[in-house]
Amino acid sequence: MDMKLYNTPMPAPNPRRVRIFLAEKGAAIPLVDVALVKGEHKSADHVARNSLGQTPVLELDDGTCLSETVAICRYLESLYPEPPLFGRTALEEAQVDMWVRRIEFQVMSPAGNFWRHAHPFTAKVVVPQYKEFGEANRGAYEKAVMWLDGELAGREFVAGDVFTMADICALSSVDFADWTGLKVPEAAGNVRAWHARVSARGSAGA
Repeated sequence: MDMKLYNTPMPAPNPRRVRIFLAEKGAAIPLVDVALVKGEHKSADHVARNSLGQTPVLELDDGTCLSETVAICRYLESLYPEPPLFGRTALEEAQVDMWVRRIEFQVMSPAGNFWRHAHPFTAKVVVPQYKEFGEANRGAYEKAVMWLDGELAGREFVAGDVFTMADICALSSVDFADWTGLKVPEAAGNVRAWHARVSARGSAGA
């Protein structure tokens, strides 16, 4: 199947999710880099692919375009079912979905708010920045990481005993937060151990 992935390199967390997913599958799709710093994501051509002007976008051979990382990865899961990254049973699928949503709302949300409203890199594009609100998300992020630390007690991965899409979402979120200046607390030993395990996988470098 002839597909292409409109991608943005590190540190952009969302395209990285799809790259990690593909690496876990041992699948390769041509990448077309879209430079956010040059505003290429807001070009007429790219907005035609995704009206929100965001990356990643998966373009199929018939020109159909898919946006949103989980939707893209679910489609790819149907093409490359092994190893399963959304669970093998109905219960496992529900658990992965639950954890993906929890990671997005509890962990990535405060990191994203900090990035948009308190980081100097975004000051020119997020107008106005609400810096007091942005800085308040430091504490919210730390609280979320400590909550995740408790949930990881006694298990290897976010959604259970195997690596899944939930780990991909969590890894991309934690690494992006670290890049913005939000660090994992020293007290979060379970998160630190989990992060070392998943970072050691070959896919983490995708």
